[in-house]
Amino acid sequence: MTYLNVEIKAICTKADTIRKYLLSKNANFKGVDEQTDTYFNVTNGRLKLREGNIENNLISYTRKDQAGPKNSHFKLVKVEDAIGLKEALTDSLGVKVIVYKKREIYYIENVKFHLDEVPGLGTFLEIEAGNILADLSQEELKNQCDFYLKKFAIKEEDLIDMSYSDMLLSNSISE
Repeated sequence: MTYLNVEIKAICTKADTIRKYLLSKNANFKGVDEQTDTYFNVTNGRLKLREGNIENNLISYTRKDQAGPKNSHFKLVKVEDAIGLKEALTDSLGVKVIVYKKREIYYIENVKFHLDEVPGLGTFLEIEAGNILADLSQEELKNQCDFYLKKFAIKEEDLIDMSYSDMLLSNSISE
């Protein structure tokens, strides 16, 4: 089954303020996940294997590279043998890039918040309003993202239009 998220990614300069707000609203704190996302070479969309102490999934998705709220259509498969799956995918597709990050995970209803620290890139906020937990329209999901953009006073120039994988790849190209 394919799900829809409307999501944003932004440079985060006030993680403590956002963390305090989320806790004041009784956000469900899932914990801190040390994640490794291995992206594979594919001809359509993106395919990554996420390995962490909280989340372990194979994720395929398509998303336009644009700043601000954007649609992400994704499929999520729970993974029990990440090592074996990574070996098989690496052998057949090849690895495009690997992203390491420390991620704090919070939920308020169907909205997921990530405070990410990505070595070599910095600190980021991701907001994902999704219909995996609620039957909401694309417009309702976008309104939720817009609400939190305003609530956290995210500046337009802080919005990121690409994935961490693309940011890391563009850094390696420019070096």
